Amino acid sequence: MSRKSKGSNAERELVHLFWSRGWACVRIAGSGSAHYPSPDVLAGNGVRRIAVECKSSGGMVKYLTSKEVVELQEFARVFGAEAWIGVRFDDMKWYFLSVDDLKKSGSSFSASVELVKRKGLLFEDLVGA
Repeated sequence: MSRKSKGSNAERELVHLFWSRGWACVRIAGSGSAHYPSPDVLAGNGVRRIAVECKSSGGMVKYLTSKEVVELQEFARVFGAEAWIGVRFDDMKWYFLSVDDLKKSGSSFSASVELVKRKGLLFEDLVGA
């Protein structure tokens, strides 16, 4: 499976999780390649709006570019949504980190298995289930 299809499948999985908990949710095709900033997934329940940059990995660390993080924050600010980084490592559940919880690595950011277990929220905690 290609990296792109693995990421798309992970995003679709997250969309299904939101809908199964009564949240409206869409996957934004082409996010990251559009002229304007856009998250991978946008979800809401009538009270909260959440913009998610999704990352999946078979390794122990997932890296994000500064551009990905800045564009997520910009979209969330303009849209009035909460900005979250959703990370799913193989054989693990989804974890969600705020941008402030990411590890800064030079001009990029990273999220490790250890970091998400220590600081991340599980999906149920994020949506209040």
